[in-house]
Amino acid sequence: MSVKSVAKSTFDEINVDEGVLVLTFKNEKNVVQSATKEIDSSFIQFHFCVKGSAKFVFNQGHYMLDIYEENSLLLYNPQRELPINLQVEPNSWIVSILISIKKFHGLFSTEADHILFLNEDNKDKKYYKDGVITPSMAIVLNQLINYNLSSSIKHIYFKGKAYELLSLYFNRSEDANVEQCPFLVDEANVIKIRNAKDIIVSRMAEPPSLQELADEIGLSLKKLKEGFKQIYGDSVFSFLFDYKMEVARKLLEAGEDNVNEVGHKVGYSTASHFIAAFKKKYGTTPKKYIMSLN
Repeated sequence: MSVKSVAKSTFDEINVDEGVLVLTFKNEKNVVQSATKEIDSSFIQFHFCVKGSAKFVFNQGHYMLDIYEENSLLLYNPQRELPINLQVEPNSWIVSILISIKKFHGLFSTEADHILFLNEDNKDKKYYKDGVITPSMAIVLNQLINYNLSSSIKHIYFKGKAYELLSLYFNRSEDANVEQCPFLVDEANVIKIRNAKDIIVSRMAEPPSLQELADEIGLSLKKLKEGFKQIYGDSVFSFLFDYKMEVARKLLEAGEDNVNEVGHKVGYSTASHFIAAFKKKYGTTPKKYIMSLN
């Protein structure tokens, strides 16, 4: 990969608590984007690749660590700083939680023994661990990276979700998930549900019916509905509606299409239907939204 192909960018950063930061990064472009941040050695880093892939670059490029879709990476080295130098592939999403060791200890207190890098033997050693993103974690991560509620509640929302994500990360037993939805024990079904999401996103202008979608991925209608709700926290068409509105918002911001054209691109045959949908989602019309940008 040549240096010229890497575009510099920055994280979307929110300080949710003393010693706790949430970073999100969506690379929607067709080039690799790099994002950097200096990190104090007292911080534990949790990185989650929600979509696509990325690469951590250390020691002026002498060492690299890959992170792939639906995987996580925990980094902690109290003896040296680990600045984030992240190269994010096109169409990739990353969520990171940075938490100071002092704050982290306070969360677990007497329960800290089962966190391996907090015990007496390891407390001064570096600790790297990769893992998979569970379906319950995937829901929270998607809620963070696709946040579109009022800006006035963003701080408290991110704070709650950051701690929810950490609690799920350190949940010692997946029994809760299994009891909640036995369907998700079968990883093949999870793959089918994710395939369903990819299908409706790629064909958002003319999506299949629920029955057609179920037939296409090879699941019953009931399992499609239950599984989709469990993994993505929403019904299929509610998820698709939110996705379409987010695409529409970005198209309007880009300014290359008029309201009518944007509506058509996201699947509305008439401008009035699109305007009504956009207003339902964002509380304003597309035209007023464009004016607010200027």
